[in-house]
Amino acid sequence: MQFDEAYYASVYGNYAKQNPARKLRFYRTLLERHVNGAAPRVLDLGCAFGLFLASLDARYRRYGVDASAHAVRQAAARTPEARFAVGDCAAPPFAGPFDAIVAFDVLEHIPDLEGTLDFIASSLAPGGVLIFVVPVYDGPLGPIVRLLDHDPTHVHKHGRRWWLDRIASRFEVLEWTGILRYLIPPGYYLHAPSRQIRTFSPAIAVAARCYTRLKPC
Repeated sequence: MQFDEAYYASVYGNYAKQNPARKLRFYRTLLERHVNGAAPRVLDLGCAFGLFLASLDARYRRYGVDASAHAVRQAAARTPEARFAVGDCAAPPFAGPFDAIVAFDVLEHIPDLEGTLDFIASSLAPGGVLIFVVPVYDGPLGPIVRLLDHDPTHVHKHGRRWWLDRIASRFEVLEWTGILRYLIPPGYYLHAPSRQIRTFSPAIAVAARCYTRLKPC
């Protein structure tokens, strides 16, 4: 499937409402908690319309890649001071090292997940962080998540332990949080992150640091 305008209209309906300011603030807080320095380099894999990069202040050196030319055009118009490209998340046209690589609701779409994780590990600076969000399909809410998931490009429908174990093979998991989220009629987007709900939430946010004792991190 092409990630074109029709895809976003059919799967998301209202992309802006599903990415309210409070959701972007949560993502930004995760980044700020684990990334320091005067001018951190941040790469957003699957940046879509660039809303997260647009939410960062000017001290960040911002890069975004997405498979959708439609989305990248809008991202570049929104944040012209950032660098955007259409490309494969397993081999983006940007060279590291990056202080942070983020992937919000992206990894579940990528067929070559191992190649993408290899790219991330090789492109992070020593001590750099990976921050990502994925839907999870286990626990008491798992059947509901599957029922409400209408995205045919979700190729990885796994539980939270699968993701945590996969990431721990390359990175040190620093924290992970549950997220309760849903677009509620007539258009309010519920986005409630909490560690207390992480064992049964329909999505998780994970921050992991590149092992400094290993190469190529």
